[in-house]
Parts: sequence; C-alpha cells; structure tokens
Amino acid sequence: MAHIKELDNDLPTEPMFFMKPETALLPAGEAFPYPSFSKEIHFETELVLHICKSGKNIPELQAADYYDALTVGIDFTARDLQNRCKAKGHPWEIAKAFDYSAPMGSFKKFSELKHPDDIAFGMKLNGTWAQQGHSCDMIFSFDRIVSHVSRFVTLNEGDYIFTGTPQGVGEVHVGDVLELFLEEESMFCFNVK
Repeated sequence: MAHIKELDNDLPTEPMFFMKPETALLPAGEAFPYPSFSKEIHFETELVLHICKSGKNIPELQAADYYDALTVGIDFTARDLQNRCKAKGHPWEIAKAFDYSAPMGSFKKFSELKHPDDIAFGMKLNGTWAQQGHSCDMIFSFDRIVSHVSRFVTLNEGDYIFTGTPQGVGEVHVGDVLELFLEEESMFCFNVK
C-alpha cells in the first residue's frame, strides 16, 4: 500500500503482473552489472515464492498447495525506461526483464519460518536499512496472487513469483552493496559494478 502511495499510483483491484526471462536471474555470488542503457536503476525488495507443482486456473482456496518455499529478492527496474514506456502506453519488459534484473537468495520452506503469517523482510543499502516490509501489509495475499497469475499463465514447477515491494524504493549506483534479509536473517549480499 505504501509503495502505491509513494509512486502516486492508483490502488489496483486485482494483481498486475509482468514476466522476466530466466536470463534475469543473477547467479549467486556475482555482482550486478549496471546496464549501459539506463541512467536510473531502482531496487524493489520483494518476497519471492517458489512454485512446487504445475497448475492452471488454480482456485484461491487451493493455491497454497502450489508453493512451498520463500526467499527475498530484488526486482531491478530501469525507471527512466519504465516512465517512457508508461507515457507511451507501451509494455514494460524493456525496463523490467533485462539480464540480471532479478537477484534472489536461497529459499526457506514455510515450515522453517518463525512467523509465516507475518513475514518480515528487508534490504540494507550500504549498511543502512533502505526497505523493510511485512507480508501482512501486502495488498494481495500469496494465494490470491498465485490464483490470479494462473488464470493467464500456466505455472510450472520451479517457477518464481516476485510478490511486490514495500515503500522505500530508490536508486542504486556502481559501488553500492545490497544485503537482503528474511526474518532478520541475512539471505545474501552483492554489490553493483
């Protein structure tokens, strides 16, 4: 909710989604290469669901059977490109789906979480908290998101769903260090090169 207000966007009545290709994943332990085609790369810290079985048109009441683990990741966005696309009514993939735009940590089973009904997550930028959120503050539940996406796209075992960001999105610059947390545990750390 706070991120919606932060960007002065309208409150959605249903989940919105876009897709990133497999090449958007940043291999563990590697630095994020700042792309040459943008001058305004923003971080968006998000919880990420691991899809554990394939499904299509999944009823919301059964959606929890289709994901089994969670981590935290970054949805890097070329904000300058996104704003140009929005102004022209064009799709956003150019601003969202570029190589290495989706770094994420290792997954934890929901049974391993301390507070599965209110999952804390966040990101420190150069040692200072930049974003902190809780799953209970999300506009749409995990079940609603999984069900909604599966109406349009078949979900396959091994797919990932990034679920949205709290307020505090901002720019990264070459030399920055990002550290992501899930329930106060550091999940991974990487730098921008």
